[in-house]
Amino acid sequence: MARDPERRPRQTHPTDWLALLCGLLFIGVGVRYMIAPAPDSVMMLLVLIVGMGFSAFVAILSKVARKR
Repeated sequence: MARDPERRPRQTHPTDWLALLCGLLFIGVGVRYMIAPAPDSVMMLLVLIVGMGFSAFVAILSKVARKR
């Protein structure tokens, strides 16, 4: 297959790490609530807060690394 000289290269967008990691965290928490025994609500709240903080930290680090 020959390359078309008129064709532009495919443009990609940077990964949004905050949205990706927070989404995975909420999916994990939802799956945890579906299996028995039910988890402690206070512990799950702490897991969410720490997990979202970690996601924000990774997002900030990736943004700084991308600008360099």
